[in-house]
Amino acid sequence: MRYVDEYRDEKLARALVERLNKIVTRPWVLMEVCGGQTHSLVRYGIDDLLPGGMEMIHGPGCPVCVTPLEIIDKAIALARRKDVILVSYGDMMRVPGSETDLLRVKAQGGDVRMVYSPLECLKIARENPLKEVVFFGVGFETTAPPNAMVVWQARRQGVKNFSLLASHVLVPPALRAIFDSPDNRVQGLIAPGHVCTITGLDEYHAFAREYKVPIVAGGFEPVDLLEAIVMLAAQLEEGRTEVENQYSRSIRADGNAHAQKIVAEVLEVCDRKWRGLGMLPKSGLGIRPGWAEFDAEKKFDLGNITAEEPAECMSALVMRGRIKPNQCPAFGTRCTPENPLGAPMVSSEGPCSAYYRYRRPAADEVANVGGRA
Repeated sequence: MRYVDEYRDEKLARALVERLNKIVTRPWVLMEVCGGQTHSLVRYGIDDLLPGGMEMIHGPGCPVCVTPLEIIDKAIALARRKDVILVSYGDMMRVPGSETDLLRVKAQGGDVRMVYSPLECLKIARENPLKEVVFFGVGFETTAPPNAMVVWQARRQGVKNFSLLASHVLVPPALRAIFDSPDNRVQGLIAPGHVCTITGLDEYHAFAREYKVPIVAGGFEPVDLLEAIVMLAAQLEEGRTEVENQYSRSIRADGNAHAQKIVAEVLEVCDRKWRGLGMLPKSGLGIRPGWAEFDAEKKFDLGNITAEEPAECMSALVMRGRIKPNQCPAFGTRCTPENPLGAPMVSSEGPCSAYYRYRRPAADEVANVGGRA
C-alpha cells in the first residue's frame, strides 16, 4: 500500500541505521513528542537499533494522557445527568476519573455514546430535542479544527441543545515547560507530524532559536522515524539548530490555513491545566465568549469541580521524559489496561500502553524471575 509499505521497507530501515552509526560520535538524547510516534518506536524496536548511548525519551504527546483528572470528572458528572447525552471518542471511555470512568457510568445507566466524528453529535442532538448533547472534545492542535467546526455548524444549523466540553492543549507551551526545567536532558526533538500539518512550522522555528535545539517534524512509520533521527543526529554532530521537515508529504511550512481559520473564529488561547505538567499559561484552547452558548463548562456551571492526581501514578514523570513506563513500580501489576491508575496506560497513544503491549515480560519470564528469587 503506497505511503505505508514503502515506509516500512526493511532495506531502507537498515540503510538508515547504518548511516546513523556512521554519523553518531556522542550519546545524544532525543525526544519524540507524539504518542503515535512513541508507539511506532516501541512496536518496531527502533530505540533498540540506535548507536550505544543514544537515547529516545517520550514526551507529553498523547492528548488523552495529558487531559487533567478534573476535566474527566466534569465529563463524568455530565454523563450522570438524566438530561444529558455525553458523546466522546472511544479512547476516553476507559480513562479513570477520581472514582470511576465513562464506561462504568454507561453500564450504570448513563447515556454515554461513542462517535467517530464530532459532526455525528448534531444528528444525535436533532434526534433527541429534549436532551442536552455534550461532546467531550480533547486533543492537541490536530483535533481542534473539527471540534471548532462542529460548534460552527451547530450555530449555522440552529442546534440549540448541543455544547462542547473542550480540553484542547497546545504543544509548544508544554515543550517550553520541559526545556525550562533544570533537569531537562533533551538535545533534539522530533516534532509531532499531525500537529504540524495544521499549525505549520513557524512556532518551531522560534523554539529552535530560543532553546538552540534542532527540531525535525517527523512522520509515524519506521522509516519516517529513523530518517528523522538521522536528520537530528546530523544537525547535532554538525552543531546546527534548525527546523527540518521529514514529513514533507503531509506538512506544508505554513500548515493548513482553512483549519487555522475555523479554530481562530471559534476558539481562543487560554491557560490550561495538564496532567503531569500542572497549569501552563496560554497552553490551551477554549471557546470564545461569542460562542459561549456552546460552552458546556459555562452552560452546566462545572467550574467548581477540581481533583488531584493519584499519588501512586507516576505518569507525570513518564510524560516529562524523566522515567520510562516500565520503571514505574506499579507498571503491569497494580496498573494495567484493565485497571489503569492513569490515562497513559489505557490510551491508544499512551506510552505506558505501548510498553505494556510491546515491552512487558512474558508470563513465563516473570515466573522464572520469581523462581530464581
